[in-house]
Amino acid sequence: MAVVILNWNGRRWLEQFLPMVLEHSQDAEVIVADNDSSDDSVPYLTENFPQVRQILLPENFGFCEGYNQALKQVEATYYVLLNSDVEVTPNWLSPLVSLMESNPKIAACQPKIKAYYQRMHFEYAGAAGGFLDAYGYPFCRGRLFDTVEEDLGQYDDTRPIFWATGACMVVRASAYWEAQGLEKAFFAHMEEIDLCWRFQNLGYQIYYQGESQVYHVGGGTLPKANPRKTFLNFRNGVALLYKNLADSELTRVLLTRLILDGVAAVQFLLKGQFKQVQAIWDAHQEFFAQKNHYWKEKRAAFPTKKETTQLTGWYGKSVVWQYFIKGRKTFTALDVPDSAALPA
Repeated sequence: MAVVILNWNGRRWLEQFLPMVLEHSQDAEVIVADNDSSDDSVPYLTENFPQVRQILLPENFGFCEGYNQALKQVEATYYVLLNSDVEVTPNWLSPLVSLMESNPKIAACQPKIKAYYQRMHFEYAGAAGGFLDAYGYPFCRGRLFDTVEEDLGQYDDTRPIFWATGACMVVRASAYWEAQGLEKAFFAHMEEIDLCWRFQNLGYQIYYQGESQVYHVGGGTLPKANPRKTFLNFRNGVALLYKNLADSELTRVLLTRLILDGVAAVQFLLKGQFKQVQAIWDAHQEFFAQKNHYWKEKRAAFPTKKETTQLTGWYGKSVVWQYFIKGRKTFTALDVPDSAALPA
C-alpha cells in the first residue's frame, strides 16, 4: 500500500500535515510526487523528511496526469491518493484497507471527510460520499450546493456510492490501470467522478467507509469564483456525460445538460459576472471542438456502458430542482434510494 501525495508549491501543507501522515500510516509507504514545484518543497522534504520517497516530475502535469505519471513508478496493491492539505487521524487507514480487502469488486473507497476549520461539519468537496443527479450534476451526502451539514453521526455507515473524492481515495491499483487512470484532458475538477464512472462500467463498485475520518482544508487549487474553475467544471461536466453515458441515454441527457448550463450562464449574466458567462461559453466551445476527435476516441475506448438505472449512486431526479424549487437542503431529504452492495 502506498500513500501518494501529489504536491505543487505546497510546502506549507507538507510542513503542517505530513508529520501526521507519517505517524498514522505506518503500514504504508508514504510518497510525495512533486509536480515541478517552484517553491522550496523539494529541498524542504529532502532535509526534513529523508525517509519519504520523492518522485520528481519534469513539469506541472496537473492533478490527473500528475498522478498518472507518478503512479506508473509505484508498486503497490492499493494507491491512496491524498491531498497535501488533508489532516489524517489515528487509525484512518485500517478501516479503508479492510473494506477493500473484503471484496475484490470494490475499486475505490473514501473516508468521512470533514472541514478542517469547521471540524463538526462535513467538507464541501467529498463529505460522506458522492452521487450524480439525472443530468450529471454532482452532490454529496452531507453537502448540497452551499448547504453543508453538521456531522451528527447520520453518515457513520458503510455503503456504496457513485464517486469517491480525489482528496482522499483508496484505489485498487489493478482497477486503476484497467480503467486507464485519470483523464489527463480534465487537468483538474470532476476527474474522480469520471474515473469512478468507468469503474462502474467495468463492473466495480465504489464505497464510503464511515469508520475512517480525515479533515480537509480544501479550495486550494482554484478559488470558487475563478473563471478558470468555472471553465473546467462546465467543460469536464459535459465531457463526463459524453464519455460515459449509454447510447440510449446520451442525446437526451446531454442536450438537457447543455440547456441547464445555458440557464446558469443567463444567471451569471443577470448578475453582471461576464467572465463567468465567457467561461461557460468557452467550455462548450472547446468540448465541441474536440468532440469528434479526442472525446469520441475516449468514448470508444470503453464500449460497455451501463444504463443509469444500473449505476450505484445515480439519482434519477434533478438535484437543482429539488434544492432550489422544493427546498430540500439535505441528502436525506432527497430520498435517494439505498444502493445494493455487490456480493463478496
